[in-house]
Amino acid sequence: MLTFSAQRYPYASQRQSVFARRGMVAASQPLAAEAGIDIMRRGGNAIDAAIATAAALTVVEPTGCGIGGDAFALVWVKGQLHGLDASGHAPAALNIEAVRASGAEAMPLYGWTPVTVPGCPAAWAELSRRFGRLPFAELLQPAISLAEEGFPLSPVVARQWQTAYNDFSAKREPAMQAWFDIFLIDGKVPKAGELFRNPDQARTLKELAETGCESFYRGALAARIDEASRQGGGYLRQSDLQSYKPRWVEPISVNYRGYDVWEIPPSGQGLVALMTLQILKGFDFDHRDSLSTWHRQIEALKLAYSDGLHHITDPEHMRVAVADLLGEAYTQRRRALIGDTALEPKAGDPHASGTVYLATADAEGNMVSFIQSNYHGFGSGVVVPGCGIALQNRGQEFSLDPGHANTLQPGKKTFHTIIPGFISHNGQPVGPFGVMGGYMQPQGHVQMVMNLVDFGLNPQAALDAPRWQWLGGMKVGIEQAASRDLAAALQGMGHQVEVACDSVDYGRGQIIVRDPVSGVLCGGTEPRADSHIAVC
Repeated sequence: MLTFSAQRYPYASQRQSVFARRGMVAASQPLAAEAGIDIMRRGGNAIDAAIATAAALTVVEPTGCGIGGDAFALVWVKGQLHGLDASGHAPAALNIEAVRASGAEAMPLYGWTPVTVPGCPAAWAELSRRFGRLPFAELLQPAISLAEEGFPLSPVVARQWQTAYNDFSAKREPAMQAWFDIFLIDGKVPKAGELFRNPDQARTLKELAETGCESFYRGALAARIDEASRQGGGYLRQSDLQSYKPRWVEPISVNYRGYDVWEIPPSGQGLVALMTLQILKGFDFDHRDSLSTWHRQIEALKLAYSDGLHHITDPEHMRVAVADLLGEAYTQRRRALIGDTALEPKAGDPHASGTVYLATADAEGNMVSFIQSNYHGFGSGVVVPGCGIALQNRGQEFSLDPGHANTLQPGKKTFHTIIPGFISHNGQPVGPFGVMGGYMQPQGHVQMVMNLVDFGLNPQAALDAPRWQWLGGMKVGIEQAASRDLAAALQGMGHQVEVACDSVDYGRGQIIVRDPVSGVLCGGTEPRADSHIAVC
């Protein structure tokens, strides 16, 4: 019998862009992408395919998303772009005093405290209700089958599973026991190629299918979540779930060199990507991998991120308008700060004088940019017993400083990292794009847009190219594939450069673009993940 490692690839390889005419699904896991394209072959549209893919991803890639997480979508239908915000709010019983009374000085990462209301199931149901074609129950059937019959773990997912086990083992508490009961096989982490079944999640998905996800918010599943929360000392209650509904929102955009780049408005961090592009469009770029290009990209991102982390929160609580942060006068002031040396980033004042991602497309022109997440891997480590529902830890983003814009308040939404992207040109869709991975996401969005628009790369090459990542302060990470001369030159400009041997934290993206004349779709998929493009 052959023995080999599913995670070791000692030689450089190259993927090709994928072309199709009738439909395309790009996702970070092959079985999920195939689930989506199968729905399209049965007569479903791009929205149906996105829902089926998203549901399947909660089964085959639980290391990045789950039924207990949040979701956002940008949907192009009949010449118009629609935004869906399915992020959840803090439970009514969760406040700063309660957290401090537990002995915590900051929002914890694991356990029941950082659990906010999950929006993911509501996103699936709402997308189906408004834009779907096939019956909702049919869309979840591929995910149900995968959970019931089992699936072989893909390499990157297996590696992230092991990482989650290591993290949870170090922080293990009683509320996390169900995770060890459900997501291990005979007490061990499943390996790449090993079959994993989740019958509890299969039963939950069946109930979601039969009730259009109503059970999760106003039915039997909501009651079980409430019971588990009370028993575990959590704050989430059935009343929090009952009051929840996703919101349709107006996407925000900037025009970057003739292309409109679209993001979901706050509390998402897509605004950071747009602020960065606003700064960068004031420069000319000669080459993608030149020192001036990387330096200016990094400096612009640092300035925008500093503003984002300072100002972005629940839109009802933001003290600064989006229009002010994207305004030309403020942008010029921020751009003028970029010189020949790296600067320590600080948030500005525009009032002064001056997270898994998938993309789908069909033959009718419908396109979906969709992202969902449990925030940190499996999330809080809390799994609802008997349901297979891993709950997100999105509340960890809240600040316990009462003066901070993102301070914790009952019923408030926190600063959100997961963001879908979309590009259009002269009112016509170019296509969906996204790069999942926490704070890497707006950084990945900026690099993808520039790769496509400034440097003329095809979707696959745009994803293949080496990436940089601001790590806070003066620290900048760059992938090992980047030029050593470039790394040294950045160091000479004052950047504290860290060369990454592991690319897992540098984002995992998908891109689909549509030819405006022929309608032919061209897709690129992430080489840093188990990604796959399915076509019909």
